[in-house]
Amino acid sequence: MPLVRSSLRADLEQLGVSPGSLVMVHASLRSIGPVIGGANVVVQSLLDALGPTGTLAAYLDFEPFFEEEDEIEIPVFDKRIAHAARDHGVLHETIRNWPGALRSDHPDAGVGAIGPLANWITADHPFQYGYGPGTPFERILEANGSILLLGAPLDTITLLHYAEHQARIPNKRIVRYRRLMPAPAGPQWIDFEEFDTSEPVNSELPENVFEQIASAFLATGEGSTGLVGAAPSYLIPGPALVQFGIDWLERYFAEPSGRDAERNSL
Repeated sequence: MPLVRSSLRADLEQLGVSPGSLVMVHASLRSIGPVIGGANVVVQSLLDALGPTGTLAAYLDFEPFFEEEDEIEIPVFDKRIAHAARDHGVLHETIRNWPGALRSDHPDAGVGAIGPLANWITADHPFQYGYGPGTPFERILEANGSILLLGAPLDTITLLHYAEHQARIPNKRIVRYRRLMPAPAGPQWIDFEEFDTSEPVNSELPENVFEQIASAFLATGEGSTGLVGAAPSYLIPGPALVQFGIDWLERYFAEPSGRDAERNSL
């Protein structure tokens, strides 16, 4: 049977989503199953569970659709209409378009939010190192936000990029690129620099490092698991997971013997 708004809300509440909380969601609607009303009803169910004092956030990466060397008629990035990256799923685009939703200014590390904390979360997103200090990701952690995975893999937890940023580990990959951005005098090319989020931040880390960190964290008994619709789902405390991730990464590189012990425990 197709799912409905009230049953989705009940599943979310059973998982631990509570009124007044802050949740950063990653979702696979296909995993949830058929929903009467589709993605709009899933978002509405999330807002129902959070209540009027809760805030819903999501990562809103941007697909530029051009190569670095292209300069002819490249459209300026406009956060009002820039489509969320397609590989993040339709729910993120639905959140971006939701009435009252706000989006941060960073084109690639963007965060969208709905609710009382939306303006504070999305304001003044630094263009340089957009997953680190002073960013929406740090503010979500400061507000004790949780990560909600609705059928999404553990390796999709964007907040763990903040752990990569903060961990004291060697040889972090750096990526530099540019975007055509709005400016008071007209569009201008802006140079960006980030720790590379397309691969593990250090070449010695396993490809599925986020999955390994999240799995090890859940194995400690933290967080909650359940079904939302048909989707295996997790509600994970953001600050605790990120601190666990920082410790995990630093321990991995602390010394050869410690790294071997960490690898053998995975």
